[in-house]
Amino acid sequence: MMMYSANWWLLVAILPFVSLAMVRGTDSEILLEFRESLANHSALSNWNASTSPCDGDKSNWMGVICVEGEIWGLQLEYMGLQGDVNVEILGALPRLRTLSLMNNNLQGSMFNVRKLGALKALYLSDNRFTGDIPDDAFKGMGSLKKLLLANNGFTGKIPSSLTMLPKLLMLRLEGNQFSGPIPDFKQTLKVASFANNRLEGPIPASLSHMGATMFSGNKNLCGKPLQACPTPMRMPKNHIFASSTPVDKISTPEILALILICVVLLLIIIPALVLLCLSPRNQNPQTSDSNEKKAVKSLEHGKLKFLKDDDESQRFDLQDLLRASAEVLGSGSFAASYKVVMVMYDETVVVKRHKQMNNEGKEDFDEHMRRLGRLSHQNLLPLKAYHYMRDEKLLVSKYIENGSLATLLHGKDQASLDWESRVKIIKGVARGLSYLHKELPTLILPHGNLKSSNVLLDDTFNPLLCDYGLTPMINQEQVHLFMTAYKSPEYALKGRISKKTDVWCLGILILELMTGKFPENYLNPNYDTQTSLATWVTEMVKDKKSNQVFDKQMLGTKDKRIGMMNLLKIGLNCCEEDLSVRPELKQVVQQIEQLDDEDEDQQFSSPICEVNKEVLTTSGSGLNMV
Repeated sequence: MMMYSANWWLLVAILPFVSLAMVRGTDSEILLEFRESLANHSALSNWNASTSPCDGDKSNWMGVICVEGEIWGLQLEYMGLQGDVNVEILGALPRLRTLSLMNNNLQGSMFNVRKLGALKALYLSDNRFTGDIPDDAFKGMGSLKKLLLANNGFTGKIPSSLTMLPKLLMLRLEGNQFSGPIPDFKQTLKVASFANNRLEGPIPASLSHMGATMFSGNKNLCGKPLQACPTPMRMPKNHIFASSTPVDKISTPEILALILICVVLLLIIIPALVLLCLSPRNQNPQTSDSNEKKAVKSLEHGKLKFLKDDDESQRFDLQDLLRASAEVLGSGSFAASYKVVMVMYDETVVVKRHKQMNNEGKEDFDEHMRRLGRLSHQNLLPLKAYHYMRDEKLLVSKYIENGSLATLLHGKDQASLDWESRVKIIKGVARGLSYLHKELPTLILPHGNLKSSNVLLDDTFNPLLCDYGLTPMINQEQVHLFMTAYKSPEYALKGRISKKTDVWCLGILILELMTGKFPENYLNPNYDTQTSLATWVTEMVKDKKSNQVFDKQMLGTKDKRIGMMNLLKIGLNCCEEDLSVRPELKQVVQQIEQLDDEDEDQQFSSPICEVNKEVLTTSGSGLNMV
């Protein structure tokens, strides 16, 4: 009887889950039901019951992220979605770990996020959510690492349940109407932004290491890293400040005694410091070598991790790498690059030593590197291996003899690139960037650092993108110092970036390739429309000086003037400051692919060229607008 009773209670316990699975059905049916719960879901038109959402790690449905044939995440951004979010439906997806609904028109109060208790990342920024968030809204969400609620209309106090999430690393609450004090976070957050709210009171010590911009726009916040909080006035007992009785005065002999003591102490301390500085221990010329050996020794405790199991090249270890002869290629604030010749293995590699990648722990860093290692495209430079240490990371890739596009355009031995080569390069760049956006859908910036020095050229001038997908690994308080995406107008004006920021970087690259001019805007800490290459090109065209825009080193431009103007126009469109006007990457790639060697009459009929034929006249080797 006891056995039957136990079975009965077990059945009662699992019945709700069985019922839920029976009601919700397959993953396809769950997602289709969720789509129908939203308004204006035309962007999800390829969600079709006739195909499975996932095929292994490949997604067949827009915005669906798949891992081993199961739905691991949803990235439904910039889709114009409206209405409320029905988490009752999504709760039936057992392996849902990331949900991004950023940059839509979703509204209402914060939904019951605890029904998605296994989430690791929740991105809801740039919507129209409003109202207070319950204090226990995130209670028990032990896996949550990243929460983005920026630029909505949330009000009330910041939920204290956020301070109890053990794995929380990133929290963005800027651009809302939160009020009251900032709670004291128990965990160590890597990124936390509270800017442009109505918060007040002292900043907790647990957040004092953040940059001041993370708290700007709150008039009544104080404490490090902002101005010190005012000290409350304390009335002295018995108003002795108002009294000038001799009891409160220091006598002249006492003052002389204090001065004498200070002089004696200085006579003792200063000679001691001089002797210490001149001691033989500090004059040892081998001190710097010793420090270098210690740094190398710390590297020897780890191993190189190779990312391709099917890599046919002979594998070397970390000690081989350290012992090989190295040539410094560059030493910037982001990374130091070395050309390392592995004579024993008949291989030359580039090693980049990064000291700004302390944003993630070893487990998350390994996972991200494996993800980058799985990428394979003819226009990407594959990441070969890496080495993890707490304070710095080594990234190893193949050495490309021809160097970068930047060196070709602006170096001492700059070479002439004809029109066909430039078109080939920009097409390859666009294809590589498009592949990154498809394969890294969960990253806001699938590249993030697209510029001519990160476009390498092989023997046939096939472009290879490098330094891609690294933005999440960089210390978020410093990322704006290193990545080209943070030179964009949207970051300067609104403090935000998006996938369209990669499009802006592509636009600057196109203009650089067509004009031969180095983008001076990259030399400034922030975006400045006056130094923008796009501004210069636009003004030159308006002043009817378009014949002076194109690089004079560009050969083979005869009868290609319309194609040149088309590409210039694509670049300018990519650099639009208004995100709503700037085109999507998919549209840009399609336009670039249409560039060909057709004659001018055929090119005039191309949908790319919106400039009326009657306003275009040719003069010499250039193109004038009249």
